[in-house]
Amino acid sequence: MRQYRIMVTAVGAVVGYGMVESLRNSKYDCFILGTDIFEDAVGQYFCDAFVQATPAADPGYLDFLKDTIDHYQIDLVLFGIEQELLVVARAGDKLDGYYDKLAVNPPELTEICNDKWLTYLWLKENGLEKYAIDTVIEGDFDTLSRRFGLPFLLKPRDGRASKGIEAVDCEEDFLFYRKKMGDSFMAQRITGTKDAEYTVGVFGDGKGGICSEIYLRRVLAQTGATDKAEVVDVPELREAVAALTKMAKPIGPTNYQFRLEDGKAKLLEINPRVSASTSIRAKFGYNESEMAITYYLEHVLPIQGPISRGRAMRYIVDWVVKE
Repeated sequence: MRQYRIMVTAVGAVVGYGMVESLRNSKYDCFILGTDIFEDAVGQYFCDAFVQATPAADPGYLDFLKDTIDHYQIDLVLFGIEQELLVVARAGDKLDGYYDKLAVNPPELTEICNDKWLTYLWLKENGLEKYAIDTVIEGDFDTLSRRFGLPFLLKPRDGRASKGIEAVDCEEDFLFYRKKMGDSFMAQRITGTKDAEYTVGVFGDGKGGICSEIYLRRVLAQTGATDKAEVVDVPELREAVAALTKMAKPIGPTNYQFRLEDGKAKLLEINPRVSASTSIRAKFGYNESEMAITYYLEHVLPIQGPISRGRAMRYIVDWVVKE
């Protein structure tokens, strides 16, 4: 078996070093190059080589990406953060000759997923409104409180990992966060409860089909990543995921987040990438990093393997570098 040269970005965060761990536990022999904008990223110690990255917001990011792929003869890039995926989605012909080395979803889907308001409109326009949560992008406190009840949520349209979400129950807080969010402002009804939140991983075939999938009920940490998870099988979620995937036609690793309310699945967001729970999923038999190699490099559709039942809990450990 040949050795594959895999680049994993953002290895200082849970998605990045989770992918590195999943690759180490995969059936493939991998040389892993880690990148991160921080020179002290912990994931570098789990990789075979490390390069400090140019930030995605920097005009030189695309040149950095291409130069790194060329220098290290990378076969496949697995992205750990949305910011990089969005820049790649908007790169157009600037990345000609490199797209076959990038594990990315179609640009159109990436753009929709980056904006929760566009996601809401996409659901309504495609007959999937029953999975949408009532959402608006304008209105004063009195109007919104009558529509949604109190408290209701204010969210940044381009937020991620549950960051920047505020529950407001008074006009003073509403005005403060409304001004802070500016054009990114979005208001939404609170749906379901925290103990009915789910993260679903699918590996899409690009034609609306699902090669593999896993369903986890989760508890979030303050960072917005999954803190505790339990493998579940919920028919309402399976129905929703099948319908959403048929319409979105994702390619490769894709993540849906839901809450259940009165037995109905309500979509929180779609992440067109590997999820922060990727290392947990791999331990239950859903290794999306391994599947990415199978799909992108061996050109074979991954096959759903057995998914173990059980629970996972994350805890803090130390990595010490003595000088």
